[in-house]
Amino acid sequence: MNERKQELAERTAEVREALADAARQAGRAPGDVTLVAVSKLHPASDIRDLAETGQTEFGENYVQEALAKQDELAGLNVNWHFIGGLQSNKAKYVAGKFALVHSVDSAKLAQALHKKATSLGVVQDILIQVNIAGETQKSGVTVEGLPEMAEAVLGMEGLRLVGLMTMPPFFDDPERARPVFARLRELRDGLEPRLGVLLPHLSMGMTGDFVPAVQEGATLVRIGTRIFGTRPPRG
Repeated sequence: MNERKQELAERTAEVREALADAARQAGRAPGDVTLVAVSKLHPASDIRDLAETGQTEFGENYVQEALAKQDELAGLNVNWHFIGGLQSNKAKYVAGKFALVHSVDSAKLAQALHKKATSLGVVQDILIQVNIAGETQKSGVTVEGLPEMAEAVLGMEGLRLVGLMTMPPFFDDPERARPVFARLRELRDGLEPRLGVLLPHLSMGMTGDFVPAVQEGATLVRIGTRIFGTRPPRG
């Protein structure tokens, strides 16, 4: 095993153990939490190395970079997650290419994904991104607009709504993010009976705040720097 592969494997094992500890503290099974390794701006070789140690879920933020990596790593048995901001005019490049799109933040984007997925004869799994804290610089539907958005998505046969995603404000103390994570879970729990569907996934928690996220019900945790190290600048 080369030095970088060993480093990635060790870091990932540490993250998995920390996720498992957080789950057990909340009375949850460690297997209920899936680690999405956020590989944006890191080379395809890192993804290959990590995949060969058993990591299967990888998150990317930028369409062009993600598609290039998919081409380079064709045949590698991994699931790709699109977790970054997505403009509706780029949706045609994303639909059908990712196991899950976490960041659907408008009906316009949902419609564009639906249109492309339908033309391909596929159903694209998505999460609705909710801007719980109301931060102007962050994407996401408002808490008030979520039910209408979810109902619209349910009417799009090219999409399958499987849950919600959020990004809390940055806090030095991760405990301060806990109310945001708890609120996303409450929103999901309220939506399920209203829509008559199960929404199994909550995508929330990153390197700095995954412990309270897991304790509040995260099923998908997006961790990058703790696995891959500091990101190189975007070229």
